[in-house]
Amino acid sequence: MILDLFRLDGKVAVVTAGGRGIGAACARAFAEAGADVAISARTEEQLEAVAADVRALGRRCLVVPADLDDLSNLDALAQRTADELGRIDIVINNVGGSMPAPLATTDVRALEQAFHFNVSTAFQLTKAALPHLVATGNGAVVNITSLVGRLSDRGFAAYGTAKAALAHMTRLMASDVAPKVRVNGIAPGSIATSALEMVLTMDELRDEMVAKTPLKRLGVADDIAAAALYLVSDAGAFVTGKILEVDGGLEAPNLDMHIPDF
Repeated sequence: MILDLFRLDGKVAVVTAGGRGIGAACARAFAEAGADVAISARTEEQLEAVAADVRALGRRCLVVPADLDDLSNLDALAQRTADELGRIDIVINNVGGSMPAPLATTDVRALEQAFHFNVSTAFQLTKAALPHLVATGNGAVVNITSLVGRLSDRGFAAYGTAKAALAHMTRLMASDVAPKVRVNGIAPGSIATSALEMVLTMDELRDEMVAKTPLKRLGVADDIAAAALYLVSDAGAFVTGKILEVDGGLEAPNLDMHIPDF
């Protein structure tokens, strides 16, 4: 049965920023497909809510509250997952983000912070989990990038550059670790999560984003979780080093940041 290829029975997934949004949706989706899950983020209350959903599906869930901007916590996350859940088959590098700002007010420190939070974190957790991923003989990593890693828009010199770097690191990692581990990325478009909270509360801005999206809606977290399930399961067994664009068909930014000319 073709749907059997999407099963994750007996596997263990690590999901960063797993307390809400895309990370939470991935954790729930993987549990529905049969995986045990380790989730980490800063806010324990949010993590426990997701863990309750995972456990209700009959799967184990390891909750690891941590500041994942501290790379040592990523090493600890991989080790705790292997120790307590017995293995690591899947890594979802979802932690990241950065506020848009004009180039004139973006300094080198902001650029370096965006790179650290979006790229270095994914690098560190993947490296920490790699021995366990290799041991399975069928490990899978998914890096969550962004459409602004490929499209140009004002205000994203730091964040967009970091996400572009993450996308290319995905391709380079995939080459290094094939054939035992597959590494892919997902580039979401405008997804209706708390990351867009300020925009979603303003009808005019939300309407603009919808109107400029070819599919005439914003994405939801499950759109990304479904793509991730494909990439980490045997359904995606012949895919590595690729960036899957889940963005409603966008080929241009769908929200004007109204950053003026110099």
